[in-house]
Amino acid sequence: MARFGRRILAPREGISAARLRAPGGTQTHAERDLPVPATVREWLAETVIPTRLGREEAFRDRPLTPELFVDPGELTDQRGARVGLDDAVVPGGFYFFHKPVPPEKPVPFDIEVVHEDEDLLVVDKPHFLASTPNGAFQRECVVTRMRIARGEDDIVAIHRLDRVTAGLLVLSRRAHTRGAYQVLFQQRRIRKAYRALAWLPVGWEPGADLPLDLEAGAARERISRLRKIDGERAVREIAGEPNARTSIRLVRTFRHAERWVGEFALEPHTGKTHQLRVHMNALGMPLVGDPVYPRDVNPDPYDFSDPLQLVAVELEFADPFTGEPRAFHSRRKLDPSRG
Repeated sequence: MARFGRRILAPREGISAARLRAPGGTQTHAERDLPVPATVREWLAETVIPTRLGREEAFRDRPLTPELFVDPGELTDQRGARVGLDDAVVPGGFYFFHKPVPPEKPVPFDIEVVHEDEDLLVVDKPHFLASTPNGAFQRECVVTRMRIARGEDDIVAIHRLDRVTAGLLVLSRRAHTRGAYQVLFQQRRIRKAYRALAWLPVGWEPGADLPLDLEAGAARERISRLRKIDGERAVREIAGEPNARTSIRLVRTFRHAERWVGEFALEPHTGKTHQLRVHMNALGMPLVGDPVYPRDVNPDPYDFSDPLQLVAVELEFADPFTGEPRAFHSRRKLDPSRG
């Protein structure tokens, strides 16, 4: 919504409004060449409800009618004006409304605030809590929780951690300074460090070689091309020009559950989805507790018994306004007894 210069429709209960775009118009978008319905009611009833919303969980157990968008949805156009169902559709125009969000079972882990100032909140995210509203987790995520706890609708995550990953997450509190911090992440001017526990190759014993000729204290790199496959949670390594690079350093090895485990310091130099998890799995050393690699076990999202042993432990950057170095450290620990 930032492209409009101001928030069109304020969040409700910490959850941002959804955005729809009407067909037609002069700007390039996916539905520019589709016919424009005569009224908003016709557009919602014939297109939006059956094709966009019918499969969403929030609407699964209730009848879908255009009235849902107006009361209490507060359907609003991109000028900020309320819209009636019998109004004409603005070709290519943007419309905003609040989706009904059902109650969610709580994720029973707390968010720890590591640092706060006028512009930023740096939090220590627990495992199993989403960073931002996503799918079934609209209320039970860091952004929604923090908006409600602080009474601040402008809180936005500047980057993301996987729901199953714990550690440092940076939130912006003020829209007018947000862009400068976002650029740091976009341009990879942030140093991010992780710690992880990984299963060593089956049959490995002390003194044997490890992939990449890893040895305690020595850093190596995994460089490859990663691709997200539609319809799959897993990301794959494929042939082609590399687009992902990770530094990997073995910290120590220890025996657990009749198998050897390694503790690793990981540093991503690119920001691909699941990058650390994919690279470690590709080396034959999947992370302890990983529900997707090497095999997607499709766990119950409310099964908290086996947390992924991956924590974002350090963030470092030069402040874009003062130039001062800033460094943050997670207090969360890896737990070798899990997994």
